[in-house]
Amino acid sequence: MIQCPRCGIQVTELHPVDADLITKLQSIGESNLPPQVCAGCISDLRRTVASSSGGVLMAQERAKEQHRLQLWKSRVMLIKKARLCMTQKLYSEAAMSYEKYLKILDIVFDIKKGERLKPEAFKDSARTTELTVVASVYWDLMRIYDTHEKYADRMMNAAKQLAMFIQFTPIYPDIIRKAESFQKTARNPHIVKQFLKMSDKERPRCFIATAAFENPQAPEVMSLRAFRDFTLRRSAWGRKFIAIYYKFSPHIACLLDKQPRMKPAVRALLRLLIKCVS
Repeated sequence: MIQCPRCGIQVTELHPVDADLITKLQSIGESNLPPQVCAGCISDLRRTVASSSGGVLMAQERAKEQHRLQLWKSRVMLIKKARLCMTQKLYSEAAMSYEKYLKILDIVFDIKKGERLKPEAFKDSARTTELTVVASVYWDLMRIYDTHEKYADRMMNAAKQLAMFIQFTPIYPDIIRKAESFQKTARNPHIVKQFLKMSDKERPRCFIATAAFENPQAPEVMSLRAFRDFTLRRSAWGRKFIAIYYKFSPHIACLLDKQPRMKPAVRALLRLLIKCVS
């Protein structure tokens, strides 16, 4: 019988601690290990490494989340700096701050290389107001990149992103009016024209809600639009419901316009629906 130098138990044989296990143990503070120990100690050492690895991973995830939180907070200063540069006509500096802001969003929402930031990333109600900020950033970038022909590709990318985001914001009509005016003086009017087409295509109407509230930018209309795009579109039955809705809703909307006395009751029903799905 041999006494294990680590636990002191009498055993029939000792086993060498392999170099890889020693390295891992030393990385978590386990030192002065004997070169040979009993089978029980080998198992115990492996469990120690496994449990500590889990702790390391958790610590790494916590550090990563903390980094994301700090980046999220820093975005405010970048936006303020960019807008100040815009007022001072320092367009290059403004573009740099805006691009850093968008890069922060890519990191926070874990956007992979080759993928694009989408409105769905902001489905958390605490962050939906950020959609308007993002849209305003792409609008400014589109105008900045129009100042030189070599930035036409960047301008087109900003136009595509803007068309996708503004449908969820109250600044939609304002941006459209500005874009129609901007098209007359832009270096790349064809990109602005394409943006206007994409904006109209990307914006399916909520017929009944728009007719009931008499304003496509009413908070209730925007809530229902977000529910459609962020929830219903994600499932097969939801997409089927949308298809049926768009088949019959224009007729109901027309009826509401002809019978305005029905609108208060429809508004009450829609508000109840919004409360249920929120």
